[in-house]
Amino acid sequence: MTQKEFDACSEKAAELQESGYNCCQSVVEALSGEIEMEEKEKEKEKEKEKEKEKEKEEIKVDKETLHKLASGFAVGMGNTEGTCGSLIGAIMIAGLKSGGKGAFRISRRINENFRARSGAITCKELKSKVDGKELCPCGDCVRNAVKAYFEVMSEFQK
Repeated sequence: MTQKEFDACSEKAAELQESGYNCCQSVVEALSGEIEMEEKEKEKEKEKEKEKEKEKEEIKVDKETLHKLASGFAVGMGNTEGTCGSLIGAIMIAGLKSGGKGAFRISRRINENFRARSGAITCKELKSKVDGKELCPCGDCVRNAVKAYFEVMSEFQK
């Protein structure tokens, strides 16, 4: 993925968040191209049967299901001010992309990368005021989650 595509994806996440998607939904939607969607699966069903044993196991899901799955993770795990929904969305897509293989290592690295970019990982801390400004506004959180995803996944796909 080029830097331009990388930046466009993080901006798409921010635009989705500004248009009414919650933080987790914004990241999941922006990153949904990273996993093979159900429509593509139907087209390639015969071909996949032949290649199934060669491919790593990747879960297929449609965008509507992803949107519903991500719906309860806003405002820090269902409005509890816990883990940022943007971060959760990035980790959800990473789990789907990796087929669950290496999920703990990948999740830890995405967490570390997101914290370094955003200053915290919990919604309560991210929304806390520092000199009259939020530590990290939601638009920046979704951008940072997408960037963390791409950086970490590029490390693990080498």
